[in-house]
Amino acid sequence: MQTVIEFKVKGKKEQFVAIEEAIRTALFIRNKCLRLWMDGKGIGQYDLNKYCKILAAEYKFASELNSMARQAAAERAWSAIKRFFDNCKAKVPGKKGYPKFKKHGRSVEYKTTGWKLSENRKAITFTDKKGIGKLKLIGTYDLNYYQIDQIKRVRLVKRADGYYCQFVIEIDPPKVKSEPTNRAVGLDVGLAAFYTDSTGYAEPNPKFYREGEKRLRKLQRRLSRKYSKERKQNKQPQSSNYHKARNRVARQHLKISRQREEHASRVARCVIQFLDLVAYEDLKVRNLVKNHCLAKSINDAGWYQFRQWVERFGQKMGKVTVAVPPHYTSQECSNCGTIVKKSLSSRTHKCACGCELDRDFNAAINILKRGLSTVGHTGTWVIDPNDWGEGTATSTGEILFEQVRSRNQESPCL
Repeated sequence: MQTVIEFKVKGKKEQFVAIEEAIRTALFIRNKCLRLWMDGKGIGQYDLNKYCKILAAEYKFASELNSMARQAAAERAWSAIKRFFDNCKAKVPGKKGYPKFKKHGRSVEYKTTGWKLSENRKAITFTDKKGIGKLKLIGTYDLNYYQIDQIKRVRLVKRADGYYCQFVIEIDPPKVKSEPTNRAVGLDVGLAAFYTDSTGYAEPNPKFYREGEKRLRKLQRRLSRKYSKERKQNKQPQSSNYHKARNRVARQHLKISRQREEHASRVARCVIQFLDLVAYEDLKVRNLVKNHCLAKSINDAGWYQFRQWVERFGQKMGKVTVAVPPHYTSQECSNCGTIVKKSLSSRTHKCACGCELDRDFNAAINILKRGLSTVGHTGTWVIDPNDWGEGTATSTGEILFEQVRSRNQESPCL
């Protein structure tokens, strides 16, 4: 099992410039490897790794980057290629994610060479020819607890509020003892409430983006006033005040994404800790956000992040998490099973049998009933819509309290 430990780095302006140069070099190698795959036939991962040596001989700035960092950049290109092939084989509906060239990069990754920790492990020195040098690590984690050979990768990440160093460490899975609670709950995520469970409890929706929108509008107005069309037409760079305003907007976006992530992990841990089985809908958020009237609110809720944390904590604590098909969970009566058609604006479920419940409460009860059909299974399961009695295990990520943020969680204005 691998976990990620993150520190903020402190250095000089020249060192940060060198980090950006290393990031651009890694991105250049990744795009070059992708071009090699597009132009040739039968190109594999091994061919891309060999191509890194050719690029180092051809370009001086590529040779200045550590050899294993060049290989890691090639592996990123192969990861995009492999994901495309896997989606094609699985016949994923819609676009298959054909690999694309990237214009902007945010990180560079080293493997087991190209870096060296100080004796007290409070600083790290990068030994390649990019000139990054020694950086001070700022954080509360203690790297003395781990052996050097446990550190498999070191990653330098650029964010709106500075630069970070991440250590990917191989560790034994922690054993968490949890007593049975004899409780099972179905969860129905929504917009009015973050989720409603089958007991009738509704978790409030914090709406971080909606709360921060006023501040964002103010910062974006300041940014637009500092933008110069004349500089753009004359192909001149924008002023330093423009870039400062741009960074303020990016910091606000980053703050909102961190708030959403922290809320999802905290609520998911509380849910898993006091339950033995959690059932939830297997929602396709990508399709739901195509509704332009609700896209902003759905993205702000962070349903998929919440599901990821539920599955991770469920795997760690040995609890059962079940994803059930979302078909007719809101329309079906939880009392008699009759389908009662209702629009999205109808928030109360009323049936001829006399059952009258909140729409989300009714859906949560139906979700729990479907999830209980997998009693006896363990792990994380996704139910086949055609056969609710059987499931297929899905792989889940490691339990990371300080995990690497994905690209769409970062600020779009770096």
